Amino acid sequence: MNVVIVHGCNDDEEEGLEFPRENERHWKPWLKRELEKRGIEVSNELYPEDWKPNYEKWKKIFEKNKVDENTVLVGHSCGGGFLIRWLSETKRKIKKLILVSPGKVKNETLKSLVGFYGDETCSHLDKYSSGEIVLFTSDNDIPQHIKNAHEYEKELPARVIILKNHGHFTLGDMGTEEFPELLEEVLK
Repeated sequence: MNVVIVHGCNDDEEEGLEFPRENERHWKPWLKRELEKRGIEVSNELYPEDWKPNYEKWKKIFEKNKVDENTVLVGHSCGGGFLIRWLSETKRKIKKLILVSPGKVKNETLKSLVGFYGDETCSHLDKYSSGEIVLFTSDNDIPQHIKNAHEYEKELPARVIILKNHGHFTLGDMGTEEFPELLEEVLK
């Protein structure tokens, strides 16, 4: 098994250029360390200009990863929306897709993300992904992302896990970089 983590986006360039960078924030480094301790290969790349993401640029970096029937994909926020689009386009079979407060096409209010998610909904994704789809949201997440979770639950064969007081699954919202529920789902 291998795991590919795709981080989320920042609101503006200043936030996007802060250190640590987006792929080294929140629970991502912790998850990578925990999986590597167990001998699992993990990719946690930094995707360019996450404050104004370009799908083709992200795709170019993402496709350097090995993605097959033994791969678990983990996407946070706009990274989840990216993975939905990529899987819908490539029809690649994977082991599991885990979405953490994912963005969603046609529900996005930030202009910088509208084209990033593409134009298609994901209702056909289950025909191509041979693996399980798990979605995390929180009772105090961004309201639009809570809505996204419930829509994905209807559109996909997704299992939704609602956690209490995890906000948008950032260090500031969770109060910790540890995310044991996510680790457990990756390892299942």
